[in-house]
Amino acid sequence: MIIRTITAALAFTLSGSVYAAPTLRAEILVSDAVVTVGDMFDDAGTLAEQPLFRAPLPGTTGNVDVAAVRSATARVGLTQFDVKGLTQVRVSRASTLVDEDFLSALIADDLHHRGILGQGMSADMLFSTPVAAMQAEATDTPARLDNLRYLPGNGTFSARFTVAGFDRPLDLTGSIAISIEAPHLAANLPAGTVLRPEHVVMRPVSVQQADAQGIANFDQLIGMALNRQSREGMLLRPTDVSTPMTVSKNDLVTIFYRQGPLTLTVKGQAVSGAAAGGSVQVLNLVSKRVISATAVAPGAVEVSTAPMTVAGL
Repeated sequence: MIIRTITAALAFTLSGSVYAAPTLRAEILVSDAVVTVGDMFDDAGTLAEQPLFRAPLPGTTGNVDVAAVRSATARVGLTQFDVKGLTQVRVSRASTLVDEDFLSALIADDLHHRGILGQGMSADMLFSTPVAAMQAEATDTPARLDNLRYLPGNGTFSARFTVAGFDRPLDLTGSIAISIEAPHLAANLPAGTVLRPEHVVMRPVSVQQADAQGIANFDQLIGMALNRQSREGMLLRPTDVSTPMTVSKNDLVTIFYRQGPLTLTVKGQAVSGAAAGGSVQVLNLVSKRVISATAVAPGAVEVSTAPMTVAGL
């Protein structure tokens, strides 16, 4: 019995010798609405999750006197801790800035999900009244869009948001200008110019303008020829380009006739123009006859009807 008592006393003495009292922190940063023992102290132990007092509003900072800390910790059973000579603790609440850009992005995401905003399209939101920036709670979702009513006919919208840390919903109205990336000429170019990527720049235009005038796809323009002399900055429409002429009017060409291993040629001059694979009228410079041929390459046309003689093509 005596031995058991001595052992228990020794165990108590040893456990007490290794106990480390919690240490008060001089500055803390919290994300939640409540400050816990684990927030305020190093080595808080099993009391770490116990609440002490409410945190300041998101994005703000306050000072807490050590006397107030002692009163709060006493209520949860923590009476001994090391204050490290502190008289107060600086408590800051983390926040996320929710402003017009943040809210506009939520609206744009909703329009994308609905299919109203497609690839290459963007939306500019104009709020009816300026929206003051808000310090929301620093959560994964500092703000969410609960409801959006959008009228494409006049571009107006009404939206309701929930902002973390604010009790009341945020109701906003305004208008939305939707734009789409459209191809424009990067320089003044003469008629017949075959467009290369550096000739075209993408710039936003309103969807109303795009619907009214029609716009061409970037990939559809490259390799096509301008139908007329065009100026820098001009919006390119499908009607502004066509398949480049492989053979142009008055071009000197070689007329080919092929059959098996046999190939006959004669010089000619184009009377009309044509793209590759198109029909072209050609003057045979030997026979002085105008014949129909197919444009196959720059400076080359081909006939499919067998000639009596080369000069008689």
